[in-house]
Amino acid sequence: MTAEDGALVEPVAVAVQVNKVADLRAGQTVLVFGCGPIGLLCQAVAKASGASRVIGVDVSQSRVNFAKEFGADGGFLSQSKPGEGQDPVQASRAVAETIIAEFGLGDGADVVLECTGAESCIQAGIFAAKKGGTFVQTGIGPENVTFPITTACIRALTIKGSIRYTTGCYPRAVELIASGKIQPRKLITHRFKSEEAFELVEKAQQDTLKVIIEGACS
Repeated sequence: MTAEDGALVEPVAVAVQVNKVADLRAGQTVLVFGCGPIGLLCQAVAKASGASRVIGVDVSQSRVNFAKEFGADGGFLSQSKPGEGQDPVQASRAVAETIIAEFGLGDGADVVLECTGAESCIQAGIFAAKKGGTFVQTGIGPENVTFPITTACIRALTIKGSIRYTTGCYPRAVELIASGKIQPRKLITHRFKSEEAFELVEKAQQDTLKVIIEGACS
């Protein structure tokens, strides 16, 4: 492992935990909302864990493109806002139905990992999960959202939350990186030797994924 790989074990461990909470099994289909660092790593861990198909969803075309090169089997570019006069919840349902149809997911995805925290993505994630499927919320957004609970009940979804990691996640993350199954250094978009790195991260630009401050070990 390189020093840069080692610096990124922590976010990989977060993704390992998310997939652990989802109780992901080989052969399942996985839909991940968000192609930022955590979403991308969740996609990669899911694929490395035996998922048959992994689809990444984002509002940024560049991030969707990167997802398909990194760990996803496919990517979906979602519009960020509903059309004029369109009910937001119904817009989210329409997005889910489009994703299911476009990627041939049948009745829906076996597992949905929500990594944005955005209300519309949470809604779309519930609508995109198959009956008896699992929905894991890991993105942090507004404290309260409009949640399609009737759909969740009718489909008998298992809904869980995930944050940080638990025992065994770090060793698993190291194993995935050391084996080459996941290469987190590919997420590094910028390298600095000073506090400029923090200023760039604060801007939250679409072309910024992981920023490294190079030290004596670089």
